[in-house]
Amino acid sequence: MNTASRGDHATPNAQQMAQAADTGGRQLEGITRRLLLAVAVAWSLFQLWITSPLPYLMGFGVFSATEARSIHLAFALFLAFLSYPALKRSPKDRVPLPDWAMALVGAFCALYLYLFYDQLANRPGNPITQDVVVGIVGIVLLLEGTRRALGPPLTIVALVFLGYSLAGPYMPGMLAHRGVSFEALVNHQWLTTQGVFGIALGVSTSFVFLFVLFGALLDKAGAGNYFIKVAFSMLGHYRGGPAKAAVVASGLTGLISGSSIANTVTTGTFTIPMMKRVGFSATKSGAVEVASSVNGQIMPPVMGAAAFLMVEYVGIPYVEVIKHAFLPAVISYIALIYIVHLEAMKAGMQGLKSANPPRPWLFRLLGFATGLVGLMALSAIVYYGLGWLKPLLGSATPWVVAILLAAVYVGLLKLGARYPELERDNPDSDITELPRTKPTVMVGLHYILPVVVLVWCLMVERLSPGLSAFWATVLMMVIMVTQRPIDALFRGRLQLGDNLRHGVRDLFDGLVDGARNMVGIGIATATAGIIVGAVSQTGVGLVLADLVEQLSMGSLFLMLLLTAVLSLILGMGLPTTANYIVVSALLAPVIVQLGQQQGLLVPLIAVHLFVFYFGIMADVTPPVGLASFAAAAISGADPIRTGFQAFWYSLRTAALPFLFIFNTDLLLIGVDWWHGILIFVVATVAMLIFAAATQGWFIDRNRWYETIALLLIAFTLFRPGFWQDMIVSPWQQVPTAQFARAYGELGDNQSLRVNVEGLDSYGAPTSLVIEVPAVAGDSGQQRLDNLGLTLRQDGEQTIVDMVAWGSQASELGFDLDQTVTRVALPQSRFAKEWLWLPALVLLALVFALQRRRREPALRSEAKARNA
Repeated sequence: MNTASRGDHATPNAQQMAQAADTGGRQLEGITRRLLLAVAVAWSLFQLWITSPLPYLMGFGVFSATEARSIHLAFALFLAFLSYPALKRSPKDRVPLPDWAMALVGAFCALYLYLFYDQLANRPGNPITQDVVVGIVGIVLLLEGTRRALGPPLTIVALVFLGYSLAGPYMPGMLAHRGVSFEALVNHQWLTTQGVFGIALGVSTSFVFLFVLFGALLDKAGAGNYFIKVAFSMLGHYRGGPAKAAVVASGLTGLISGSSIANTVTTGTFTIPMMKRVGFSATKSGAVEVASSVNGQIMPPVMGAAAFLMVEYVGIPYVEVIKHAFLPAVISYIALIYIVHLEAMKAGMQGLKSANPPRPWLFRLLGFATGLVGLMALSAIVYYGLGWLKPLLGSATPWVVAILLAAVYVGLLKLGARYPELERDNPDSDITELPRTKPTVMVGLHYILPVVVLVWCLMVERLSPGLSAFWATVLMMVIMVTQRPIDALFRGRLQLGDNLRHGVRDLFDGLVDGARNMVGIGIATATAGIIVGAVSQTGVGLVLADLVEQLSMGSLFLMLLLTAVLSLILGMGLPTTANYIVVSALLAPVIVQLGQQQGLLVPLIAVHLFVFYFGIMADVTPPVGLASFAAAAISGADPIRTGFQAFWYSLRTAALPFLFIFNTDLLLIGVDWWHGILIFVVATVAMLIFAAATQGWFIDRNRWYETIALLLIAFTLFRPGFWQDMIVSPWQQVPTAQFARAYGELGDNQSLRVNVEGLDSYGAPTSLVIEVPAVAGDSGQQRLDNLGLTLRQDGEQTIVDMVAWGSQASELGFDLDQTVTRVALPQSRFAKEWLWLPALVLLALVFALQRRRREPALRSEAKARNA
């Protein structure tokens, strides 16, 4: 029972590895297989039901959040014990009796919160013996399911945190705490929403499942093959074209897949042999595929389930998470295409033969521009047209939109029927000519409709992520059932019954694949909840925060390095989602606090993206990078060498988090649209220059001093404010006694920077930097009153005398009896963007030096082409 995300022609090793990693290793037959399929479909249908508006419209089948999480985990545990063998030598063709017992008991323990919901609500914090026994058995079986589905590391980490909770009084030094009783531990971890059934499992239940199911259905319908074909038809004829096509295809697949291993096998099955055919070594072919596939997890909207967790942990809307994550992801993919181009340049590669008629560059550019303008015009017509129709049609709007959508869908199928059907190529065959671009694009345009609906619901209608995914999934299900019969009708074939049955079978398989792909994520989020629960119950987060802060010696940069290393180490055994939950729960608040103490106000979303980026790098990094092993199984290269090469290609992904911590413009925080476009262009150029420096090739092989110059140019383009601060300080210090006067001089959109010292809630000395925004008021004192802050002078010291309850001053971090140690006004200075000019001059110099060395080779190539 292979998932849709596995290529039919994948090499056996890669296919088995992906299957074992994502969907279990068992191949069952008979009644057991049918039961497994039925349970998987039931899980998918249950998730569709609870996300839809139907329960509220029909008045039954409404589940609370806790009940839904309970049923969600029951499905995941049941499927985990039936799908994943206990040991390597365990039977793969049947389910032993102990696994049946553990599947049923594990499902019951998870369902306990649903079955006894009212009783548990009436005795909060007072578990009876039955509750404790069920909780213990449930935790043990969850850990065993985790070991099977995800390997020992996450299980070991969870056991360490459970042991720490119980052994607190016996721990040494600063690690000691008062400890918790066995009953309190089980109650906290299993019977409340603070542990296993906490936020992480709630996000998996509410949002993640529908997006994973949507991706599985889209891929099963043929969209994965379509994306690969389109990428090859458009890019395959350029230098190193198959590698560039691999990057684009993996990025497009990343839109619908949350698994880097699945992405590697799906696209790598076709791209890796073709990369080898045009001159890439086996190691580099696998590494390109790994680097591009792993980056699929940073590509919105799915982002390996992390985007939905960020919504809960950071407390910002899903649309904002997508906005902040989009620019770094796109820049990273553009840079990887450029890295592939540099590799092709170094090796003197050529592309594959194109079936497209030759066209001058000007015509290609005009064609692209015309298509882009047409798409923008169509988007504007749809947006403003619906905006005009909704008030006119009222409650009938959804029906009218559905009819229009159906008409567009049928129209696109009719358009596609004019062109030959897409076929799935065999990667082992000799592909000497690429498909034509126009027929390839036209035949699958209807696959874009569900994605458009998803984006529309999220961005325009501002529906919840779950409801948006529901409507997109419903459309996808309709497309899967109807696309074959309608296409056959337009092509003059009358086998409507067979095509309809084929579509229903595809839909059934897609529902199965969606559920099977979710088993690992459901188990991971539940087990990560144990770690988060232990942190909240014992306060170990504060202990680890103090430890890391001491190791970093108060340096924010060193703290970020330690966080990156910790994410990489944990990520070697933990899935990306679990890694993100653990590290962000432990270290994200510490980084924000340490930054505030040093005067760098780091937005929480920047820290969470930082942790997430290094979490995904673990799928690349040897010795445990599973994506590298999967790619090596296809390419025939050494997996360790493939991993190291992929890590080298991924350096740009490792550099981006450090850059957007210190320059939040890259995350489009507080940036208007035209400034955002400028940032995108400059940041893309900077990342390309960084790639040229790390690859040792710009337009010719770099000399050592040219590499240093390119790194300096890239840094300047990314963070011109660093040099600006060295030239002119951004702040003008004023005496603390003149706090009110300085506050009154602020412009409407400016902030005052204030350093304060005091005691935290534990009585320990603390210091922090607070940015105080200008508020309404005719004078500084009136502004302070409106802020909710009262100051007094004690000799030469300025003391916080009173902070109004619930005021803006309280939210900013002001507290009673704090001492104001520094007050600084923003200082007018030149725009930091002027510093891009010397960097561009230096770039022109490097270009001129390399161009002069490259000219003889260019003349030789021109003569060879003419000959």
